[in-house]
Amino acid sequence: MSRPRRAPAPADARLREGLVVSAHGRHCVVETPAGERVICHPRGKKLAVVVGDRVRWLPSQDEGTIERIDERRNLLYRQDEVRTKSFAANLDQVLILVAAEPEFSEHQLARALIACEAEHIEPLIVLNKADLTEPFARAWARLAPYRAMGYTVLPLAAKPAHPHHNPLPPAGEGATSAPPAASSELLPRPSGERAGVRGDGDAITACSFEALLARLHGHTTLILGPSGAGKSTLINRAVPGAAAQTGEISQALNSGKHTTTTTTWYWLDDARISALIDSPGFQEFGLRHIDPMQLAAYMPDIKPHVAECRFYNCTHLHEPGCGVRAAVTPDAQTPASASAIGANRYKIYSDLFAELHGA
Repeated sequence: MSRPRRAPAPADARLREGLVVSAHGRHCVVETPAGERVICHPRGKKLAVVVGDRVRWLPSQDEGTIERIDERRNLLYRQDEVRTKSFAANLDQVLILVAAEPEFSEHQLARALIACEAEHIEPLIVLNKADLTEPFARAWARLAPYRAMGYTVLPLAAKPAHPHHNPLPPAGEGATSAPPAASSELLPRPSGERAGVRGDGDAITACSFEALLARLHGHTTLILGPSGAGKSTLINRAVPGAAAQTGEISQALNSGKHTTTTTTWYWLDDARISALIDSPGFQEFGLRHIDPMQLAAYMPDIKPHVAECRFYNCTHLHEPGCGVRAAVTPDAQTPASASAIGANRYKIYSDLFAELHGA
């Protein structure tokens, strides 16, 4: 005879709702629906709280205790052979910031994209420093396979071209003049190239910073980027006073010199419907949590060819009748067609498979 089901425990009326907006070790900052921010400590070591979590917490004098975490829509994290590092939870999109200089790692970019695919989070690739004409043209060409896969790739100059120039005339002077268009920021054009549109491999005019902010509106966006890509410039331009906010949180959490290791949530508007999450930089992006046999499913240029393989458990490395291997072209960067796989992308797949299979 089956045991009767227990009635669910009554909800604790003392518990309050909150949003985790900063986390550092066993301390975090929780924001209430009214906008008040309170330092909290998760109850128990097994309660791993990350920025973006919706939580239920219990007030205790001037601080609080997080009692539970509401169900997450997603969680972006990386895992290597030593530890697991969470970035943030409940994301709408991830802005992956790379730059024309220093040259970005395509392996690292691919790893971040695979992590997003595994958690069903929309990625947005932004190529910064578009004012560096020739390096930008080379970097844009390297991103051609990702545009062919359907990823959104935006060219940007995050640093204002004229930081001390006010485009609007003083009151009473030229008041009838229309302000400059906000659709693009003018950049030097590489010789021999035309001004093109994004998506066909030619993009010489960067989107304006306002256009990028429009893509962030109404979303919770995590920004990832290697050192030197311009992440701090982008954040400080999008969120005036971001450095001060970070300093205040750091002081509250007593994190001192470890401020850069703190993930921080910034509101982009007074209505609190658009948010940008700054995450610490990283040297490696481990994917040990990914099943190697699922890896092809998270790479949009490889996934369509899996159905053409002779064997259902094909690793796409050495088996006869492999649809993936048959689609690989000699061209390292840009495939001959959108249905082909570039040799460089296939190498990324094979390297990652070997890494994950040996984990």
